[in-house]
Amino acid sequence: MSAKEDKLGDANTNTNPTSTYKVSRSKVFYAIAFLGVFVYMLSYLVRDNTSTATPLVNVDQGIGSFPIIEPTQKFGFVLDTFDVFEGTIKENEFLADILLQHKVDFVAIDRLAKETRDIHDVRSLRADKPYTILNRDTTNSADYFIFEPNPYHYVVYDLKVPAKSQKVKRPIDKVIKMASGVVDGSLWNTMQANGLNYELTTKMEDALAWSVDFYHIQKGDKFKAYYEQDFIDGKLVGIGKLFGAYYENADQEYYAVNFETEKHHGFFDLKGRPMKKAFLKAPVKYSRISSRFSNRRFHPVLKRYKSHLGTDYAAPRGTPIMSVADGVVTKRAFTRNNGNYVKIKHDKVYSTQYLHMSKFKKDVKVGTRVKQGDVIGYVGKTGLATGNHVCYRFWKNGKQVDPRRQNLPPPDPMPEKDLPEYFKVRDSIKHILDQIEFKEFPIATDEESDEKVEGEESEAEKTAVKTEGDDQAI
Repeated sequence: MSAKEDKLGDANTNTNPTSTYKVSRSKVFYAIAFLGVFVYMLSYLVRDNTSTATPLVNVDQGIGSFPIIEPTQKFGFVLDTFDVFEGTIKENEFLADILLQHKVDFVAIDRLAKETRDIHDVRSLRADKPYTILNRDTTNSADYFIFEPNPYHYVVYDLKVPAKSQKVKRPIDKVIKMASGVVDGSLWNTMQANGLNYELTTKMEDALAWSVDFYHIQKGDKFKAYYEQDFIDGKLVGIGKLFGAYYENADQEYYAVNFETEKHHGFFDLKGRPMKKAFLKAPVKYSRISSRFSNRRFHPVLKRYKSHLGTDYAAPRGTPIMSVADGVVTKRAFTRNNGNYVKIKHDKVYSTQYLHMSKFKKDVKVGTRVKQGDVIGYVGKTGLATGNHVCYRFWKNGKQVDPRRQNLPPPDPMPEKDLPEYFKVRDSIKHILDQIEFKEFPIATDEESDEKVEGEESEAEKTAVKTEGDDQAI
């Protein structure tokens, strides 16, 4: 009984010492073998992982081993943290029309308009300009309205705290460039054929306009320019400073050198005389003369010959009209023949008049002092006119005369004590201009000229506007 109980009591008990020794030895052997294989495999895996995972340890190489997602940044914001809406201001669209769609109420819009007037007046928002709206939570009103008036600036309107709104200037990269060409047709077409920006044409005309009659340039005329281009984020956005310009017309050479100090600002000739004269040659840019001063011209509306005591410049509707000289506005009115017009007195001798405006510049009123180049109104066809143009009239001692035939007073010369400093700049700029070789490029055919350069208007769109009509002297 005892033996049976002892046998059944522990099935795992083995009373044979020899057998127990042999079993334990066998287990140890297998355990050691298994452990050896495990250690070998583990070391292999670790070595393999170490070789492929070296970048995790090597800081210099490791960061590039993983894909790094760059946050989208623009206007000083990480756009990934906002709901972003982008749009373009439409014709006759107001700020309220835009913001109400993004849950900004009239009270907030009125507050924004009042508190940001000195930063960037919301009334100056213009059609066809881009804007962006940022919103952290679309269940609530938008947080920011960002307006881009030009490539150089953008305005961040803080819709929650308008006082924090700001106008930001984008960083600009400057690249120095040189250009040249031989005129075949108009200066604008020649420069376009040379792949030059129309803005450079404008700057050259501004620099040389008082010496060169760009309405009577000839085939074979030559030009050179030394200037800078403005790049923002690698994209060409405009022409910067024009350092110097050269124009050769009818064997006459004209140099314009940009000279800027605390006392002087503008372009000067080689002798240090200001290129800028007392009067501009024309009150509009991007225009053509469609009708000249004449004592006998056939009137296209009245169908009879009569005097035309002005010079008509055809230009697209809305083109800015500039005062040709400093002066005071003496009339701002509307008449049946003249339409909307402005008259400016420059001194005791000279006055000028600008007819057929589509509208006046808001701050130009009788008594307003204007400077040469100030915008006073915009091209239209009000009054007795059938095409968009401005009729420019010139008065001398109370009599209307042809401004293009007047020997107008020269500007004050540069003081002699300032000439040595100017001559240093002049010599440097002239040396660079003289080293530029002239380039001739084929002018585009009629079919090619119909294809507009992207982002630029064709010359026909800028200038070729048929205009007819007549004006009455005031």
